Amino acid sequence: MTDTIDETGGAEALGGYFEEPAVADDNAPVDITADNPAARLMEAEAMRMAEAVVFASSEPVTEKALSQRLPDGVDVRALMEELREFYDKRGVNLVRIDNAWAFRTAGDLGFLMQREEVQQRKLSRAALEVLSIIAYHQPITRAEMEEIRGVETSKGTLDVLMETNWVKMRGRRKTPGRPVTYGTTTDFLDHFGLAEIRDLPGMEELKGAGLLSSRMPANFSMPMPSLDPDELTEEEEELTDIDLEELGLLTPGGGDD
Repeated sequence: MTDTIDETGGAEALGGYFEEPAVADDNAPVDITADNPAARLMEAEAMRMAEAVVFASSEPVTEKALSQRLPDGVDVRALMEELREFYDKRGVNLVRIDNAWAFRTAGDLGFLMQREEVQQRKLSRAALEVLSIIAYHQPITRAEMEEIRGVETSKGTLDVLMETNWVKMRGRRKTPGRPVTYGTTTDFLDHFGLAEIRDLPGMEELKGAGLLSSRMPANFSMPMPSLDPDELTEEEEELTDIDLEELGLLTPGGGDD
């Protein structure tokens, strides 16, 4: 027995799969946001390109770097968000770190990597205190750290944090003596699983974790660093080559032959 479709209701019977052909309008603009096969093909190719660049990089790739490698006109953030959804349930996830992107092993599969993990050296309590102060109060000078902690901060503590690449010198404060200001890095966000610096735990979260006393002063508040930790504030000025030489971060230039 064969099914038949009557001539008047055939399209409706098949769920609307048959439609009247659209009349072409040469003057109508092309809507690339619609179901345009060519547009979807271009988007898929751009996504493949972005996927390849991030996969091949040993460090998180910034959206600026991606935009320089992808075709003109691509909405990098929207493209990467779509790619992140694709990898959301897979063995590796695409994660955003500030304004950069990287592939990371899915959190629930971390136990598979235990044999390959490198044993990390634990930071001292002083280093953890200084790291926390820098994270929440950046940009901050060494003198300001000591004022908050109430004790002197050794240069060795700051050196350890900079060796881990969690802390960096940002610039110089526009005050007498031009003290160096410190802030956190993208590696800091990556290590602690933060998309941006404002994802740092707030006061209630720290209390719940037992890291803050439940009886805090009434006027106590948690500082919140700027959204873009790489952008210098009005009170800071950029480090020059001379500054870097003085700080031992740049080899002094030789004289003319």
